[in-house]
Amino acid sequence: HVMRGNVGQRIVVFDGQGHEAVAEIIGIQKKAVSLRVVSQTTVSRELPIPLTIASPIPKGDREWFLIEKLTELGVSSFVPLITHRSVVRPDGKVIERLRRHTIEACKQCGRNHLMAIQSPVSWPNFLGTASTCDRRVFAHPFPVCPVATSAPNSPSSAADAIQRDRAAGAASSGVVAAVGPEGGFTEEEVNQAIQAGWEQIDLGPRILRTETAAIVLATLLGAARQVILSRLNKMG
Repeated sequence: HVMRGNVGQRIVVFDGQGHEAVAEIIGIQKKAVSLRVVSQTTVSRELPIPLTIASPIPKGDREWFLIEKLTELGVSSFVPLITHRSVVRPDGKVIERLRRHTIEACKQCGRNHLMAIQSPVSWPNFLGTASTCDRRVFAHPFPVCPVATSAPNSPSSAADAIQRDRAAGAASSGVVAAVGPEGGFTEEEVNQAIQAGWEQIDLGPRILRTETAAIVLATLLGAARQVILSRLNKMG
């Protein structure tokens, strides 16, 4: 869908870094538009803390759907994961396409800060680079008969993870969440994450597509942080 503007019409423009302005169209050329800035402002529509989602890129139109929804949900950064069962092996052209998707999604949802699209990374390397983040979770179904444990990174339900997020308050500096490809992480990849201190989350008994799992995680973790911020504001 393309919106056609007219001379004299006022529109909102943004720079992708949290700044936006009301501008008036003063000239229209074939491939360019001249604008006069009327007013400028800095508006934050971001989550209270940075949220990174890492996921293999799904095939076809589901790629666009994933990026659109993560942008709408306020995700700060998206990392294209390369795992053992990944189908899409992203190259430079794919990454540029994802960045264009992000811009279009921001225009649609009114977000003025672009979600960062990172370079593709393998699962072992990603576990290492994300080690400085306070909160690290990955979605993978529990074993049929999980071994009982009280370890801090033992498997938990999504509800348990969200409850811990709320109890932690605003202490966490950031959240990183990862989902696997169609078919899930391999046993070796799951063990690598657990040994690196990641928390395993089960999103339920049904099989979710990669993009669905990523969107569910972003929704749950983002909503938990919004609740925390709301409570802190009321206390203040």
